[in-house]
Formats: sequence, structure tokens, C-alpha cells
Amino acid sequence: MELRSRFLPKLLNSEVEAYLENNDIIIVPVGTVEMHGGLPLDCETVISEAVALKMAEACDGLVLSGLPYFYAGATASGRGTTQVSIRQGIDYLGAIARSLLRQGFRRQIYISLHGPAHMTCSPMVRDFFDETGVPILYMDMTMQMFGAARDLFSAEDMQKNPLGFMEKLDGMFLGAYDILGRLEDVPLTTEFFSMQPQTVAPFNRIFNLAYQSGSVGYCFGDPGDHASTTPVPTAERRQELAQEGRRLIDELVKRIDVPAVVESLAQLRAFEEDVMERFPWMPAACHRKDSENK
Repeated sequence: MELRSRFLPKLLNSEVEAYLENNDIIIVPVGTVEMHGGLPLDCETVISEAVALKMAEACDGLVLSGLPYFYAGATASGRGTTQVSIRQGIDYLGAIARSLLRQGFRRQIYISLHGPAHMTCSPMVRDFFDETGVPILYMDMTMQMFGAARDLFSAEDMQKNPLGFMEKLDGMFLGAYDILGRLEDVPLTTEFFSMQPQTVAPFNRIFNLAYQSGSVGYCFGDPGDHASTTPVPTAERRQELAQEGRRLIDELVKRIDVPAVVESLAQLRAFEEDVMERFPWMPAACHRKDSENK
């Protein structure tokens, strides 16, 4: 069906109901509002929403946008950062997931390009399955960048040419703003580029003992610790970076093969229905039975 927008909040209720007559896919980008060098505070929300839009276009899905306030992590030392606890984020996102299921969205995909987002999203999707018996998916897009698109964002590039790597990453942020029609929200600046080591670098040994920000509590000691930004001195350079960033986003989404992912979700749901029949003591099976008996 023809849609005026892929963003659910921009649609009429009647349009959403018509969509749900034919499909059941929703992509939910989970963002942050946090200090990020020379980029606006919502840049990790914007890039997640832009990628979600491209994914939705690839699989005939909708996007639930407008979720910027979640656990930021070590950037709480910046006064522009809005910090929400991990537990609060899990509970809020879980409430949204349950609402979406009641609405008819059986295939839900949560995405984020924020490193610590896995601490919010992964517990939610696992608890959600035990409660409802419905498998929903979290995709850590930073993992996809170094997985399906590892040749575009390789560790070797980071070591040999860090500025080149940052140009690619910042280009993706600018490309995301461009996709959403907000490129001019990114200011022209040359002051946020630095190759200085982070103030927390002496503690990298213990930071690396668990996955992405999950090992120990800490905050950055200087705003420059997070997201040294590629210089953007002119509007022409901003557009050039955004153009390359859009290409990288398109290539990343293409390599993920979103239609295959949503088909796998449907197949997994059918598989788990059989599993719950055979193992009725599973939490999901018990909860569903209790719900049916009410």
C-alpha cells in the first residue's frame, strides 16, 4: 500500500489500521541526548531514526520515532546530557513494546547506534519473550558496522588513518541529518577536533573486561573525551560529508538484508510456538496460559 510516511506518528490512525491489515513490522530507533563534540546533542537519535527509515523502506515497515531519552553513559559529565537510568529505560521501552504488540505489530525490531544501548534493549527483548512468547529483535548497529560492513569501518582503518575513520563516521551522522531534512541543524565548526588521549585512558584495561560500557561505572573527565568531530568549516564540506554518509548508510542497510531479517523473525515465531507447546513449563508458555485463564 502507498504510505504518506513511514513514521507512525505522522500517519492517521486509519492509515495505521490499513497498514496492519497487510503487514506487522515496526522498527523502533532508541536514541540519546548527550554531548557529542561538534554535533547536536540528538545526533545518535537522528542517525538511528535515519537508519530505521531506510530499513523500513526495505521491508515495508513503519518506524516508531521520538525516543531520544535513554541511558547515555559516561557522557553524564556534560550538562547537555540527559541521563536516564538503565532500569527506567528498560521499563519504559518494555511498556512501548507491549503496546505495539497489542496494536498488532508482531515483528518489532529495536535498533541503536549508541554503544551502551544494549544494556537497555537486550534485557527488554529477553524479558518480553518470557512474558509474551513473542520474539522481538534488538540490532546493535555498531556491531553491524564492524560485522556486515567491516570492510567499510575496519579496525585497520582506525589505527592507520583515524581521521579517515572519523570522517566516515561523522559523515554518517551528517548523512542522517540530511535524510531527515535537518542538515542545517549541524553547525559549521572546526573547534571540536582533537587527537588527544581520553582522560579515562589509564582505565582502559578494566573498561575492556566486558562489552561496551558494561564493565564498570565511570564518567568522562573532559567534554573532549567523547566524539572528537571532523572539521566542518563550510556548507559545501558539510554537504560533501553528508553525501558520503548517505552512501554508507544505504550500503550498511543493504548488507543487513532487512527483508531476510523480518522473514527470520516470522519463522522464529512459528518455531517458538511449537517449542512452547512441547515445553509448557517455559516462562513464556506459563505466562500465556495464565493470561488465557484470566
